[in-house]
Amino acid sequence: MFSFAFALASCNIDMPKETPSSFETLMVKKQNITVPIKFSAKMRGQADVTITPQVNGQLTQIRVSEGQQVVRGQVLFVIDSRTAQHDVESAQANLQAAQANLTAAQAQANSARLEYESNKNLFEKKIVSRYMLDNSLNNYKQAQAAITQAKAAISQAQAAVNQARVNLGFCTITSPVSGVIGEIPVRAGDQVSPATQLTIVSGNTFMEAEFSLPESVLESAVAAGYSVKSADALRGLPEVTFVMKNGHVYEHKGRVSSTTGIVNATTGSISCKATFPNPDGQLYSGVQGSVVLPDEMKGVIVVPQIAVVRLQDRSLVYKVKADSTVTAVVVTTEDAGNGKDFIIRKGLNVGDKIVTDGANNVQEGQKVLFSKQEENK
Repeated sequence: MFSFAFALASCNIDMPKETPSSFETLMVKKQNITVPIKFSAKMRGQADVTITPQVNGQLTQIRVSEGQQVVRGQVLFVIDSRTAQHDVESAQANLQAAQANLTAAQAQANSARLEYESNKNLFEKKIVSRYMLDNSLNNYKQAQAAITQAKAAISQAQAAVNQARVNLGFCTITSPVSGVIGEIPVRAGDQVSPATQLTIVSGNTFMEAEFSLPESVLESAVAAGYSVKSADALRGLPEVTFVMKNGHVYEHKGRVSSTTGIVNATTGSISCKATFPNPDGQLYSGVQGSVVLPDEMKGVIVVPQIAVVRLQDRSLVYKVKADSTVTAVVVTTEDAGNGKDFIIRKGLNVGDKIVTDGANNVQEGQKVLFSKQEENK
């Protein structure tokens, strides 16, 4: 190599000169930053409803399909109603018979009353005996009792009619909420009963992301002045974001809507729900992702990630001394969550100057800042 360089010099070819150049540096200062805190979450409809029959019978019609958007009151399933219709007709016939019995009892009671009143007048005139008077009175009382029994029978018959009509109505199953139809595990022709799950309607106008808040985060929130003990306090928390597994950020913000208020002794966390509007039906029950809660940090030291050098289990930052040379400083960092910055918890002070771009290429004691004259030599 030396002989090659000598040959180039003997041929009057200029060798390239190594010119010093300054590294990029940053003056450390405090600033405010919003750090996103992520919690694994699972979506579910705010009004997920399991649809089951109220009566036994054969499923004759399925009016919807899986994934279909439905509105409240829309017909979902139809069960064979012939038996229920027969029960209605039978109950109505019984009601009519009970009403006829009441009419007969009222007529009999009217006749018994007239007989008693007549015997009472005759008894006062000593024309009939006490026995005949008492007998007519007993007949009248029995007729009154028959009226009471007939009225009770009518009430029972009317209740049977009402119940039969309700059962007939149960043969047509409608959606109790607006939402999306889930899996339909049954087919037309199947025998169903109240134990049969027909489907789940996910009421997706609003969706709830269920997640767990670690006790440490809860303690930090309380220390920062937040409370999770009331609905008013929850409304005071900042809006949250939902990020899907593929990294897509859901366009609508949500809010923490409820907490259990009890720390799980096993997991050391508190169960929470964040409610998100879902006007376009983009969210579905079962979707997994992350709830992102913004943490407002004030007056912290923030440096670019390129300024931090990882060396085994330590994080180093090269601080520029007065003579423009650098010295390595061990720092304690926290991820700022934006992919480009670190929060420095320990190791730097306001006013320190550090190397940023090129920090991986400097060495202890190396000069990193040069005057313009030195750079132009």
